[in-house]
Amino acid sequence: MKRICIVTTTRADWGLLMPLARLLRDTPGVEIAIAASNMHLMDRFGMTINEITDAGFEVAARVPMDVDGDDEASRAKAAATCMAGMASTFARLNPDAVLLLGDRYEMLAVASAAAIMRIPIIHIAGGAVSEGAVDDCIRHAISKLASLHLTETEEYRRRVIQMGETPDRVIDTGAIGVWNALNIQPLPKDALEAYLGMNLDGDVAVVTYHPATNDSSSTPASQVEAMLTALDAFPDMKCVITYPNNDAGGASTVPILQAYADMHPDRVRLVPSLGMLRYLSMLKIAAVVIGNSSSGIVEVPSAGIPTVDIGIRQRGRTAASSVIHCGNNSSDIVSAIRQALSPEFRAMASQGLNPYFKPDTPALMTEAILHFMDTLPAAPKTFYNIDFTS
Repeated sequence: MKRICIVTTTRADWGLLMPLARLLRDTPGVEIAIAASNMHLMDRFGMTINEITDAGFEVAARVPMDVDGDDEASRAKAAATCMAGMASTFARLNPDAVLLLGDRYEMLAVASAAAIMRIPIIHIAGGAVSEGAVDDCIRHAISKLASLHLTETEEYRRRVIQMGETPDRVIDTGAIGVWNALNIQPLPKDALEAYLGMNLDGDVAVVTYHPATNDSSSTPASQVEAMLTALDAFPDMKCVITYPNNDAGGASTVPILQAYADMHPDRVRLVPSLGMLRYLSMLKIAAVVIGNSSSGIVEVPSAGIPTVDIGIRQRGRTAASSVIHCGNNSSDIVSAIRQALSPEFRAMASQGLNPYFKPDTPALMTEAILHFMDTLPAAPKTFYNIDFTS
């Protein structure tokens, strides 16, 4: 029996990981242990650990990492708390491998604890580029700590190899979020309307704006205010806005978003978290996704609707033709939304190809993970040198 510790810290990564966790849980010879931390354990973000247990999973460890403040130093201190808690968790659970996804600051703490304790790391979604967030360098750092890499595109696979990772341990599986978007049974529209307490007829926008932590040109609060000013140019459009994550500066935007929702009760709802099922169900009826979440780049194109990607947070990511990049000032955002809502652009988006799509992503991931687990205990990693002379 091989034990895999699956670490999840936000609504976003659990929504992606859940189908894979289910597949691994149901695989003979594999035992999973879920460790939940960060936003999952915070009331102000919807206590999303309940989404894990409601899906029928047991949480083996809860690792608190309260963030005391809205600045970068607070995140660094919280990451230290997370690292200490994860070290104790790994010592207790004694996993054969740790599975984690993405690029958040606390995931670097998780990976650091595992690497120091010589527990092999399976990393999902390495090799991407998002120049506008500190997550970019964190993602690459986690890749160097990991032993198995499941990338979202072939381009990203080549990047991980370029960092010195052995090619046969770097597998292009496609993005699991895309598979989720195409394979879930969505909630009916009336169920979403009942949950939100709002009619969803006409054009609906799903809006998420996170701090662009590498953008020093303006504050997250001023950027959110510019986005909301742009939304005012579309008074007939319904807006379902989700909370930002808890990166530095995120807390400053929540009162602004709440005031906007209170000012427009007929057409705006603000929710801490939709959860994976509601979020993907919203994409089935939405006209456009607006903001700067990676979901707008990766999953939304497979829903056949446009994305308005604001600012520099996701700059550098491979993107489908249905993604419109724009500046973070209100006039640029208004122009981008107008383009997205035009009949011509909507028609193009409905037919667009998604570079993150593979038809069998969970199966490819499971196959790669099981093969890797069969090789354990792993030999020490070696640096793969690329021959630049050929």
